[in-house]
Amino acid sequence: MTNADKAKFKSQALVLKALAHPSRLFIVEELSKGERCVCELTEMIGAEMPTVSRHLSLLKNAGIIVDDKRGTQVFYKLTTPCVMKFLGCMVGVESSFKR
Repeated sequence: MTNADKAKFKSQALVLKALAHPSRLFIVEELSKGERCVCELTEMIGAEMPTVSRHLSLLKNAGIIVDDKRGTQVFYKLTTPCVMKFLGCMVGVESSFKR
């Protein structure tokens, strides 16, 4: 494996790790419908603000979402809508091992 291969797979693993939590998958799904402020996501998830902020930070660091601060509120949006295709594919994988 070349250094370029290692770097590519490391980046891909970062994205997969960022998606590897039910709350983060929920956030990605919600953001696929449109941007949301952190306060909305916190209420929808039913978790404390620091917990949701950590989830958002992981997704942002992986390049899946971006934020936009407007006054005192922070809005998030999905930067990689293609991730929804991947998540759709996971449903097919999931159903095949439940048999």
